[in-house]
Amino acid sequence: MHYSFGWIARSLAIAVGILAAAVAVAADRQPNIVVIIADDLGYGELGCYGGNEIPTPQMDGLASGGARFTDGYVTAPFCAASRAAIMAGRYQTRFGFEFNPIGAENAAQGIGIPQDETLLPSLIQSAGYATGLIGKWHLGGTAPFHPQRRGFDEFFGFLHEGHFFVPPPYDGATTWLRRKAIPGGGKGRWTSANGRTIWSTDMGHSEPPYDTDNPVMRSSQPVNETENLTDAFTREACDFIDRHADQPFFLCLAYNAVHSPLQGEDEYMERFSHIEDVQRRIFAAMLAHLDDSIGRVLASIEAAGATENTLVLFLSDNGGPTKELTSSNAPLRGGKGMVYEGGVRIPMIASWPGKISPQVVSTPVTSMDLHATACRAANVDMAQHKGMGDRDGSNLIPLLTRSDASSFAQRPIFWRVGDRHAIRYQQWKLVRRRGDWELYDLSSDISESVDLADTNPDKVRELAKRWRDWNAQQVEPLWR
Repeated sequence: MHYSFGWIARSLAIAVGILAAAVAVAADRQPNIVVIIADDLGYGELGCYGGNEIPTPQMDGLASGGARFTDGYVTAPFCAASRAAIMAGRYQTRFGFEFNPIGAENAAQGIGIPQDETLLPSLIQSAGYATGLIGKWHLGGTAPFHPQRRGFDEFFGFLHEGHFFVPPPYDGATTWLRRKAIPGGGKGRWTSANGRTIWSTDMGHSEPPYDTDNPVMRSSQPVNETENLTDAFTREACDFIDRHADQPFFLCLAYNAVHSPLQGEDEYMERFSHIEDVQRRIFAAMLAHLDDSIGRVLASIEAAGATENTLVLFLSDNGGPTKELTSSNAPLRGGKGMVYEGGVRIPMIASWPGKISPQVVSTPVTSMDLHATACRAANVDMAQHKGMGDRDGSNLIPLLTRSDASSFAQRPIFWRVGDRHAIRYQQWKLVRRRGDWELYDLSSDISESVDLADTNPDKVRELAKRWRDWNAQQVEPLWR
């Protein structure tokens, strides 16, 4: 067959045009967004935050390749209220989600993020994304608050505050359970003959019935999950990434590790056999298991050829409950449930190869900023969502690219949990519970050990006024 020079030229021009269009589409494709939430992980455990007992190479690698925030904060010192702010991009006290629903409260009518709050998955879904939640929800356990009614296309996980990783008889794991009394009616620790079950009275109460009326579900249907939940959630995350590799996706991977109950898989217990205290050994097993699992998820992103087009955001939902888990918040004061630094300052990492250069960021940021960053990265048209209330978070990209950090440096951060109140502004932290305000200079006293309120009354008055002005914009809690 004879082809004229003109035909060949036209064909080449068309081919070049198609290739150029394909390259342009690839270049303009919206990035995938993966939000990984750890549960009850203390500030001082990861290697990149100073931990030296439990290796965490996967999370450390994520940090070394991206931005590690030294002053990352959540808006509440416990699970559900913290997660509500992440999903809404607003202080949870603006819409009454001030306290955690626990146990049967999760199934009570009206418990959840109010339905008139437009949540992050809905916003990103409106920009053409496939959206999925894998893991813990804890933002409403009845039908109106189901994740798939709040913007998630897919859901695999559980709805309440916690879940056993391995169900009775706890095969393949060592299980630590809180109890009011050990066999014989005494106090202390009791270990079963095979060494696989430990009861302890150190907390003064029994392990909550986490699994009661709280099945693992796919969509709304209970499933009989046989794998350790850390493995099951990782499996489902990798599958979600593989199935949606040809389209932009938003994945919220909300592990329940390292939340109680303490259950360490045999493989990991053997890895940490040198740790004498079995409670700490189980925690180490759970954290290493979580770290390996995050590595598997990152490997799935790489296998899909999507590493450079995926924004990964990692954080803990609050500080560690040290007595309950051994989870360290060092060098911070306090832990879960408190508005001291140990309760609200958490490990936080952002990774986006080619977009976010490796760096350590000391500017204070909040979990609500992850909401704003994800929306901006997805190119969400916020004009389509009028009337949903002011967002309290800010897009982190200008801070991370050093194009504009000034607004972050001048921004106060607030907390209100019943009678526990706090504000951070610049290097100053004002804290109170019931009584008088306490003042700390975090630039020289990260452990909040020296109260400067008596010697700086003007600063106390200034920050207290800022807190009162902010508090006047909040609403009463919907439940307690």
